Amino acid sequence: EESEDWSRFITMSSLLPSSEQGTSLFFVKPAARVVLLCAPKMKKLGQKVVESCKSVVLGDIAWKKFPDGFPNIFVHNVEALKGSHVAFLASFGSAGEIFEQMSVLCSLQQYGPHSVKIILPFFPVGTMERVDKEGEIATARTLARILSSVPPCRGGPMDLIIYDIHALQERFYFGDNVVPVLESAIPLLKNRLKMSGGPSAWTVAFPDLGAYLRYHGMFKEYDTVICMKVRSGDQRKITVKEGNAKGKDCVLVDDMIQSGGTLIECGKALMALGAKTVSAFCPHGVFPKEAHKKFIGGPFTKVWISDSCPTQAEVVDGQGPFEVLSLAPLIASLIDVEPRRSGGPPPGLS
Repeated sequence: EESEDWSRFITMSSLLPSSEQGTSLFFVKPAARVVLLCAPKMKKLGQKVVESCKSVVLGDIAWKKFPDGFPNIFVHNVEALKGSHVAFLASFGSAGEIFEQMSVLCSLQQYGPHSVKIILPFFPVGTMERVDKEGEIATARTLARILSSVPPCRGGPMDLIIYDIHALQERFYFGDNVVPVLESAIPLLKNRLKMSGGPSAWTVAFPDLGAYLRYHGMFKEYDTVICMKVRSGDQRKITVKEGNAKGKDCVLVDDMIQSGGTLIECGKALMALGAKTVSAFCPHGVFPKEAHKKFIGGPFTKVWISDSCPTQAEVVDGQGPFEVLSLAPLIASLIDVEPRRSGGPPPGLS
């Protein structure tokens, strides 16, 4: 009976306010560990992240459905979340997936984590960030509001980590319950270019002025080429606005590939202007309606994407010019609370 009374006391003490316990916030001190929870499509990426970390453990969520189709979700071992730093690796591929994962995110704080980081590698409605005519809906703002509805945890607002969001101004769509942290997958490309000659061997090209303004500051040590569309009669063609591609190994850089039409035309234009080879790097390979097939036999030596869109990345990896560069080392460097034993960068960023 004494043991049961003591256990009950510990449980109740953890709920007392700081003024009665003499601690900073709650009785439970923050644990020097991170629990990584994953959306169903993100489990493989989550396993890679854990392999790159020292202090991160993989949590377990059962993602099931009731007979009527609504989600039946169970988070195993929620006791381990108390006082821990929690990271949730999300993938918003459909409206149904958003509802499922938001159900978890809106419940995490009740299990007492010290902090929560939401990692959403791809913000899927980023291109719908503005309204050009009456009647259009800026769904990027809607999704930002949905994400901003998550309750804060004991450590304050949740961090929301997004890679290569389409428009930087979208950070201002989010409310005070989340802190948008806008990251980039460009270090993956720079590491790959470094392995094959670096700035002396590569010229970085941009398919339009928007991509140049977004990314050129990350490639100050590289020669650059800017492409643009010009009207020729009733047609539009790609030409080079600035820079010299002749005899160069060029890599086109943009944030995402949708249909891929513009990127392919840019690759053909650079080859026509004397480029030695043309490759491309776009963190988000969306490829609706099997658009990746357009790149098979096209002008590209390599097309690098990340695994931010996991289903598409799994389909294209190893096909034709495609190679997937995993976000795992970048995510690991953001959520690991202990330095690596080797003291060096995570695997993949050496």
